[in-house]
Amino acid sequence: MRRKICVVITSRASYARIKSVLREIRKNQNLELQLVLGASVLLEKYGSAVNVIEKDGFQPASYVYMVLEGENPITMAKTAGMGLLELPTIFTNLMPDVVVTIADRFETISSAISAAYMNIPVAHVQGGEISGSIDERVRHAVTKLSDIHFVSNEKARKRVIQMGEAPETVFVTGCPSIDLAAEVMKGDRKIDENFFERYKGVGKPFDLSKGYIVVVQHPVTTEYEYALEQINETLMAIYQLRIPTIWFWPNVDAGSDKVSKGIRKFRELYNPDFIYFLKNIPPEDFLKLLLNSFCIVGNSSVAIRECSFMGIPAVNIGNRQRGRDRGRNVIDVGHDREEIKKAIKKQIEVGRYPQDYIYGDGEAGRRIASILAEVDLNRSRDKRFYEIWE
Repeated sequence: MRRKICVVITSRASYARIKSVLREIRKNQNLELQLVLGASVLLEKYGSAVNVIEKDGFQPASYVYMVLEGENPITMAKTAGMGLLELPTIFTNLMPDVVVTIADRFETISSAISAAYMNIPVAHVQGGEISGSIDERVRHAVTKLSDIHFVSNEKARKRVIQMGEAPETVFVTGCPSIDLAAEVMKGDRKIDENFFERYKGVGKPFDLSKGYIVVVQHPVTTEYEYALEQINETLMAIYQLRIPTIWFWPNVDAGSDKVSKGIRKFRELYNPDFIYFLKNIPPEDFLKLLLNSFCIVGNSSVAIRECSFMGIPAVNIGNRQRGRDRGRNVIDVGHDREEIKKAIKKQIEVGRYPQDYIYGDGEAGRRIASILAEVDLNRSRDKRFYEIWE
């Protein structure tokens, strides 16, 4: 009998982080993929990542609508609560052997809590990392709710074991998002010549072949009241540099409404003809866009993870990625337009960096699927609850 693996995806970023695992699960004759899509993945406001996922050939087993409007700490907590109300019913219907949960999203903890209380083994991808803000607390909480741990590197493994998890349950697989980066680097790196027509964002198209920067800046949940002020500093830095820019919409975290408001007001006041705004594009196309850019600016983890592997210069702004292991490609700055401008100029001058393998080598998906097919689930749970305390 095939082992049923239920993967819960709740954000566009989580899809990129798990896509290679989904493919390998589907290929493995001993595994059955049960895909659950929820939260911002389903919403047009955040780019309808569900359309990308289904176009890639993945057929969801269930959908869960759980995001409350407001983009503040209250709605984040209530969204997690909505997930707790809905996911147990989905798990009851699907009867999975394992629930796979990803990283550190506030929606992620709902799947871990639900499965743990229902005595369904939980496998956590990207545990043991330090990333600052509420996300880090969620990540560590999910680790304690999980039975199997797929970590990116040896440092993360040691942290998970220090938290009391049995060493036999912690596997260094690398990060699945690096798998996609490796594929893009080996394949055709050329950007679709109909890029702007295909994705239909807001702004005036420009010639991508002449160079550009990419901006991805999300609110910081523990600083959400300053989100408008923070995004304004980045907007003015880019406006004053006047370098062609592809700018991506923020995620659903607390403060997202303030970031969105800042972007809309900026567009109305300045109507820049060199900035093009997008909500979402498929992961591989996003990585191609990064690979052909001067640098990435903002506070997304992609600048720390995939870009370190690809050697793409990154300007990391503020505290959202505080504490995360970095490669040589990153310059850290505060929310100050002059600092941001200076760092962008420096990164453009430097150009490409050597590859760093902090987060993996491009084989994580294969390793994770293989372990899911072979691991003794009962022994993993026994190890966790009994032997580690002896």
